[in-house]
Amino acid sequence: VQLQASGGGLVQTGGSLRLSCAASGRTFLSPYMAWFRQAPGNEREFVASIRWSAGSTYYTDSVKGRFTISREYAKNTVFLQMTNLKPEDTAIYYCAAGLSDSRDKRGYAYWGQGTQVTVSS
Repeated sequence: VQLQASGGGLVQTGGSLRLSCAASGRTFLSPYMAWFRQAPGNEREFVASIRWSAGSTYYTDSVKGRFTISREYAKNTVFLQMTNLKPEDTAIYYCAAGLSDSRDKRGYAYWGQGTQVTVSS
């Protein structure tokens, strides 16, 4: 499975961005997709996940009500719509694919290259 993330950028506090993650290859091996993020000096942390087939979602508490994960099944693409962005959202965002709905990065076998999101105050 190959993952290509895009859509990062620089925004002001309160702004919005939409990240995309295009999956290719043997995507049937990875029924769950997720977004993680990693700020400088921090561990990579879970942000949100979605199940390809059912579309069920899960979010970490800090982004609930601000971020929305979705998928366009026919195009094998997962999105992360981010609104009301805060400086603490600044990080490199990674998409990941795996067999289970895990909050732990070790639960995902496939990773995209990451896209930088910077929120200025």
